[in-house]
Amino acid sequence: RGWSFIKRAGTVILASSIILWFLQGFGFENGAFGMVEDSNASILAAIGGAICWIFSPLGFGNWQATVATITGLIAKEEVPATMGVLYPGNLTAEIGAIFTGLTAYSFMIFNLLCAPCFAAMGAIKREMNNAKWTFAAIGYMCLWAYVVALIVYQIGGLILGEVAFGVGTIAAVICLAGIIYLLFRKGYQGEEQSRRLSSVAAAAR
Repeated sequence: RGWSFIKRAGTVILASSIILWFLQGFGFENGAFGMVEDSNASILAAIGGAICWIFSPLGFGNWQATVATITGLIAKEEVPATMGVLYPGNLTAEIGAIFTGLTAYSFMIFNLLCAPCFAAMGAIKREMNNAKWTFAAIGYMCLWAYVVALIVYQIGGLILGEVAFGVGTIAAVICLAGIIYLLFRKGYQGEEQSRRLSSVAAAAR
């Protein structure tokens, strides 16, 4: 397992970090393509800025956190590696200035619950032996992570006064109510009835 991690760290993680450095260091500035001093003008900022709105209801709708989340699908080790590339100064101070305690929890919850690394996705594909079910499993994990992070940030933010009541809060309450319903509903009655019928049939024999 140690050798497997070393190989992955020396190939996939290193290669993706180099790509991140390039995308963060180059972009279009003053109508010309080249190296940029401000990372907000980089190609990476443009990519992250285009999709960061997806994570705004979760509390981390900036392009840096969005890019780190996307690269986390390659390998979870990529999340701190990406942060290290995007915040080359005092990483602790810069992250502390962007994240609150609540948004940090939301960020970690999403990244820990969402789809695992590419290697694990490959294992899922081998076990499922079906592309449709593989994508369904990965999509379910990402959706579940989004819902849990949404509930934590929106409801927690409402309690702590960090979030104003709005559409995101309503969605979080609906999701929480749905989860509670699924937990406490009278489910599996069909299975219970089937077991009882089987027991009766066995006793009759």
